[in-house]
Amino acid sequence: MSPPPPRNEEGYARRVGLFSGVMLVIGGIIGSGIFLNPAIVAQRVHTPGLTLGVWLLGGVVALIGAFVYGELGQRIPKAGGSYVYLRDAFGPLPAFLNAWGMMLMIATGAIAAVAVTFANYTLALTGLGPDFRFPLAVGAIVLLSGVNYFGVRPGALTQNVFTVLKLLALAVLVGAGLLLAGPGAAVEAAVPQAPDSLVLAMGAALVPVLFSYGGWQQTNFVAEEMVDPERNLPRALLLGVIGVVTVYLLANLTYLRTLGAGGLAASSAPAADALGQLLGPAGRTFITAGVALSTFGFLNLVILVSPRVYQAMAADGLFFPWMARLHPRYRTPSTAILFQAVWAILLTGTGTYGELLDYVVFADWLVFGATAATLFVYRARERQGLVPRAAYRVPGYPITPLLFIAAALYVVLGSTASNPLNAIKGTLLLGAGVPVFLYWRRRKGATPAPASTGAVGGP
Repeated sequence: MSPPPPRNEEGYARRVGLFSGVMLVIGGIIGSGIFLNPAIVAQRVHTPGLTLGVWLLGGVVALIGAFVYGELGQRIPKAGGSYVYLRDAFGPLPAFLNAWGMMLMIATGAIAAVAVTFANYTLALTGLGPDFRFPLAVGAIVLLSGVNYFGVRPGALTQNVFTVLKLLALAVLVGAGLLLAGPGAAVEAAVPQAPDSLVLAMGAALVPVLFSYGGWQQTNFVAEEMVDPERNLPRALLLGVIGVVTVYLLANLTYLRTLGAGGLAASSAPAADALGQLLGPAGRTFITAGVALSTFGFLNLVILVSPRVYQAMAADGLFFPWMARLHPRYRTPSTAILFQAVWAILLTGTGTYGELLDYVVFADWLVFGATAATLFVYRARERQGLVPRAAYRVPGYPITPLLFIAAALYVVLGSTASNPLNAIKGTLLLGAGVPVFLYWRRRKGATPAPASTGAVGGP
């Protein structure tokens, strides 16, 4: 009989190895963005060189983010990711608001929205009528929640399979574009001109690019379930992000060679238009299936990792105790998974998930910036001798994390300026978590102590 899998002190079974970690990173980043957002970027910067340049710049920002989260993950390899870092560095309230926002709207709203996106592409692929949209979306949520209820290994295996399938779809797209599209394949209506204000145009184009690159941080949520997380988590983050940057640049090169900058800017479905032009109707059908698979895999990852944040919050005594329970056999946050599924289905049924996501788009990058700022707290404690020196260190510190924080603030300010009303609504929804936090804190009679396990010291 094989020995049982190693467990940490909180009971999670360590079942995520390096390969699965890389697949989680890639699967957490690649959703539907690379199939749709390149058109928005081309609309804002016009020329092929600037289009590729913005995607490369976004890749650099994502790589710095991977560096930052890699060091943080090595310092505190615990379930909950940014929740744990914010709690240990800045106190329980910022951490709680992070988890509250994820539970109420960010993660659950993303699950609802992505499930409907999956249903829409499935309808287009199968020819079913619109009456099947809601059942397909709910069925996907129920199925994947069930898979992840029974352990991180089934969820990680599912993630591996669908990540490979989405990479296969992108490989066909890139291969066809590079092999079949000659330099003259794209027909331009006019020679594209650079935008009048290069700085403003690049900044505006960077927003959809950074949204497409977001998601690497989700692997940190399951750090406690990784094999040798101090070693494998930083490696998984770096390998995964480098792989995604390479794929994204090649995909955009395919779009530009096939459609041209003007054609890309005018397209509402660049991947389908590009592959349809190269391979005909069969190519369009293939990439439609690829987008459906990609969204299904992304949906699985959000369902897999997010309950670990709610479980960490409840384990600190800041939410209902049943949310903190691990399944006695599968060692998963089973009740948190069920709660998340029910709430996401309700959001899907009300049709408000799109608004919820729009309200708090800025909040996601606000969390990224705040999480990166925790690195300065840990480095200060390290200099004071309060915590051991981390073996893995962010290259170019402190410049690189400061650049990442600046990029995060840019997205926050840009999102707020583009839709201030929704930003206000999102702020109010997050602010509603403050009295909830105070209630649970008062009920417990004291602020919960950080569970640092010796990896970090007190403030």
